[in-house]
Amino acid sequence: MTLMRFDPFRELDRLSEQTVRTPRALPMEAFRRGDRCIVALDLPGVDSKDVDVTVERNVVMVKTVRHPLRLENDEVLIDERPHGEFSRQFFLGDMLAAGDLTAEFDRGVLVLTIPIAESSKPRKIEVAEQTTVNA
Repeated sequence: MTLMRFDPFRELDRLSEQTVRTPRALPMEAFRRGDRCIVALDLPGVDSKDVDVTVERNVVMVKTVRHPLRLENDEVLIDERPHGEFSRQFFLGDMLAAGDLTAEFDRGVLVLTIPIAESSKPRKIEVAEQTTVNA
């Protein structure tokens, strides 16, 4: 005996997701920790070789593909897991050193680390002795 539940609205959502092949956004978390900015993106079920990270000027683009687990001749009973192309683009402020961005992938989470640019770090300004200013 098999338990089946039919939700027409969920079926409509599923069908529209499968027919529209536009890249989807990736959930993201970003925060500053000391002298670097950390961005984490959730990529569950994605292989690290399918992740593409590019930086052009101050724009970071993350693209990936998640393939279904089923094989060509498998009979699909339920398929609610999103698969296909996913992407996320975000802009880095001038205070970040985009050229020094690093990426690590662990347990389905892509972690990007972007150092704060040297020119944006606080620096001590020496105060000179008072001098006479000729006006």
